[in-house]
Amino acid sequence: MQNAIKFCLTMVAAFALVASCTLNVQAQVSPAPMATPAGANPWKNSELVEPSELAGQIKAEEANTLMIFNIGAVEDIRGARHIGPVNKAENLEKFKKALAALPKNTSIVIYCGCCPFAKCPNIRPAYLQLKNSGFTHVKVLNLPVNLKTNWITPGYPLANQ
Repeated sequence: MQNAIKFCLTMVAAFALVASCTLNVQAQVSPAPMATPAGANPWKNSELVEPSELAGQIKAEEANTLMIFNIGAVEDIRGARHIGPVNKAENLEKFKKALAALPKNTSIVIYCGCCPFAKCPNIRPAYLQLKNSGFTHVKVLNLPVNLKTNWITPGYPLANQ
């Protein structure tokens, strides 16, 4: 009988110990701020340029005052400088070098068009590079679906035309 009582007391003590430990457990908290979700856009709506507007500038040769950068793996629109996907380190460096020669007040349009904005691995790094480098006149070509749907299908000018 004494063994049974000792066993019960030991079990009660063990249960009390486990219960007190689990009651004091707190959720793990990250000391650093969370990264921006991939779908969040760092640009303002006023920093978007519609394809029809840019195409009109290109056709009227007003784009001579713009620097247009293709920072993706898609076809070049007329007047664009091809950098390539800036999610690759070598292309991001190429982009930085191209920017280094430009005054900070240069009017710049960037585009990728590989996929919808929400999934694009290139547009946000390029935009943030421009802003972090101090460029003040930055526009993102509004290609919410992709280059084919939003630029090529409507018949806007490509480099090879």
